[in-house]
Amino acid sequence: MRPAVYSLMLVVFSLTTGEFVIAGILPEVAGGLDVSVSSAGMLVTAYAIGMIVGGPVVTVLTARVARKPLVVGLVLVSVLANLGSAIAPNYAVLLVMRGAAGLVVATFFAVAIATAVSTAAPGKAAAAVARVALGMNLGIVFGTPIGAVIGQSLGWRATFVAVALCAAVALPLVLRFMPDRPGAVSGSVLGELRVFGDREVWWAIGLMALGNIGVVTVFTFITPLLTDIGGFAASTVPVLLLVYGVGAVVGNQAGGWLADRALLPSVAGLLAALVGALALFWMVGGNQIAAVVMTFVIGALAFAIIPGMQTRVVASAVAAPTLAVAVNASGFQLAAACAGWLGGRVIGAGSGLRSIPLVGAGLTAAGLALALGLLWRDRTVTEAQQAVAESR
Repeated sequence: MRPAVYSLMLVVFSLTTGEFVIAGILPEVAGGLDVSVSSAGMLVTAYAIGMIVGGPVVTVLTARVARKPLVVGLVLVSVLANLGSAIAPNYAVLLVMRGAAGLVVATFFAVAIATAVSTAAPGKAAAAVARVALGMNLGIVFGTPIGAVIGQSLGWRATFVAVALCAAVALPLVLRFMPDRPGAVSGSVLGELRVFGDREVWWAIGLMALGNIGVVTVFTFITPLLTDIGGFAASTVPVLLLVYGVGAVVGNQAGGWLADRALLPSVAGLLAALVGALALFWMVGGNQIAAVVMTFVIGALAFAIIPGMQTRVVASAVAAPTLAVAVNASGFQLAAACAGWLGGRVIGAGSGLRSIPLVGAGLTAAGLALALGLLWRDRTVTEAQQAVAESR
């Protein structure tokens, strides 16, 4: 079923590019619509709010829809919303279109993850998740800068046309290779919400949020960290972000491979490595060579933890994996929003920009503590079950 996974990966690439590319064309959008850059920045917030709200709402409302028509419908909404963005006559319409584009992202990503896991060979679930997530990595590394170049050369409207075309190109592949499976639930749609009565689901979602908020906080402020602390020229930042992105691609694939061999132990080990990397970045960030190396390492570790965490969510929510992953994605967006607020508070409190990586290491350590606690509990339960089996 690899062709199905790769077709979904292409859609994820277009969705990720559509999410992040706005940062590269903000001045063009602001000038074209005669609004301030800060107002144009609200377009990013609109997309994020669409994801946060759309994740659980759209997923619940479409829980009984067969997977192939659902995916096709979600892609079509994305195509239309991006085309609507391209022809938006004013700022208000563009704001609505960006929110509409964000509405379908979490649900699509959840369906893609659940499909990848369900079609994977035994013991290869995390690797399949990593292939889908690779579309996100490539969207950040290649899609966003390419979209920015298009916007700067042909106008910001051309960027949204390009994103829409990318998603449209994936449609024939989805129709050809996506397995035609029934909806996530056959009974009451509200019945799927019962999955959130399971503590295991909340522990898995909590691990995703707590394990990622530290590194997301650091990434939010990566540009000033590199320029103000590392002493890099602003013109070199795109290259350094590419280094981060290449690390993300490498780490994503390695994380999927490791998680298939030992899911929770690998997540705990990678979180421990991430704590050390962030702390080391705090110590050596002023040295340019060390800063480049740590940028790659942090990018790799930040994305290496994701396949295992996503697989844990799916495994914990057997009754409703799609809804759980969608809520997980919405929660991640909320954590990302909190990361910017938290970093600003740290800087404003007088600790300074330099302390951000150390704060990130501390937050990640909390995620590591949760992972170790879950690992200890899992082993205790397994040993107890084995003891009962041997006594019979």
